Amino acid sequence: MEYNKEQIKNGITIHYLNTDKFKTNLIALFLSTPLTREYVTYDAMLTAVLRRGSKNFETQEKISKELEEMYGAEFDCGLNKTADNHILKFYLESLNDEFLPENAGNLLKKSIDSILEIAFNPYLENGCFKEEYVMQEKENIRQRIEGKVDNKSAYARFRCNEEMYKGKPTGLFNFGYAEDLEKIDGQNLYEYYQKLIKQCKIDIFISGKIDKEECKKIVSENENVNKLQERNAIYMLGKIEEKQEVEEKTVVENKDVTQGKVVIGLDILFNGEDIKDNNLRYKAMIYNSILGGSANSKLFQNVREKASLAYVASSMYVRYKSNIFILAGIEIENFEKAIDIIKKQLEDMKNGDFTEEDLENAKKGIISQINTIDDEQDTQIIYFFGQEITNSNVGIEEYKNNILNVTKEDVIKIASKIKINTIYFLRN
Repeated sequence: MEYNKEQIKNGITIHYLNTDKFKTNLIALFLSTPLTREYVTYDAMLTAVLRRGSKNFETQEKISKELEEMYGAEFDCGLNKTADNHILKFYLESLNDEFLPENAGNLLKKSIDSILEIAFNPYLENGCFKEEYVMQEKENIRQRIEGKVDNKSAYARFRCNEEMYKGKPTGLFNFGYAEDLEKIDGQNLYEYYQKLIKQCKIDIFISGKIDKEECKKIVSENENVNKLQERNAIYMLGKIEEKQEVEEKTVVENKDVTQGKVVIGLDILFNGEDIKDNNLRYKAMIYNSILGGSANSKLFQNVREKASLAYVASSMYVRYKSNIFILAGIEIENFEKAIDIIKKQLEDMKNGDFTEEDLENAKKGIISQINTIDDEQDTQIIYFFGQEITNSNVGIEEYKNNILNVTKEDVIKIASKIKINTIYFLRN
């Protein structure tokens, strides 16, 4: 795989992932905008309404018909929250032209033009979004918002994060808030769309057996791209920053659950000297893997296997905010015992109570995950988009080497900076 990128206008970047590993081309379009309480629900609505139709494909049925004629191409879109960014995502996958009949035309061009059409040339009625589409999608978004509690584990993770980041973008719910839906209509949603399109950071990824110059020509000559203005957009990264220790708090919430859900939000208290270290994230990844990131982890072995206090006991590292979240499903009466044992694992990590074998197993596990990046086109794209957001230029081999170079002393140093921010307990 060969990766290149270039700006065609300020704030608009094309990324080329040239690979002959797949029979398909995957086009991904990311629109990154600051995550705010005022517009979080608008972003969710936009993603839903834009997929309903464009100027040339007025309905979802017409979009589907167009995809069928493109030899069964597939289209999807979604919404991601990354650090303090809200990212509207559009994907279109189609067969590579070399696998099509000679008279099939240029399917790559058609694929790129189609995804740009849906995102940048929406279907309008009377100069705004079709009211019928807006009303229907409001109900769909409302159901999604109200249904966030249905998945109890995901809900507990969200609530812990919300408590940790009250009043801050990171604490917002990805799909917004039901109370905002009433004020959204076709007119003000379209006005917001126009504002977003002028200001958002735009990344266009093209993956497959492709020719860079051909792709650049297709995008550069696209009429919808030509209408876009240059912009001084930046990613709201929430870069690694100095953190101050906060007083540990416990939040208990009652819902109709049969199993208790514990989520512990940990801060990594990096200081000014720490953040100069470009390898911090690799050290934190190893720490997380040993703590709770695998079946051999301390949490799994001690909380689940030995003490039999949890059905699930694991942890996840959130790079962009320097957080680790511990996740456990427990019998409700075991809450105090589970917390005590979890806290002991944190202390053991600070004391270096883990082996070189634990360290090597963690490295092997992470490198095994890194090796899967090239297995799917979308994981390749996600990897390089992550590099773009963080303004990094770390290739996959360098990534592996950085993991291999982490020492036990590095992990202990990370452990010494771990502090509990919030303990969230969902129970009946």
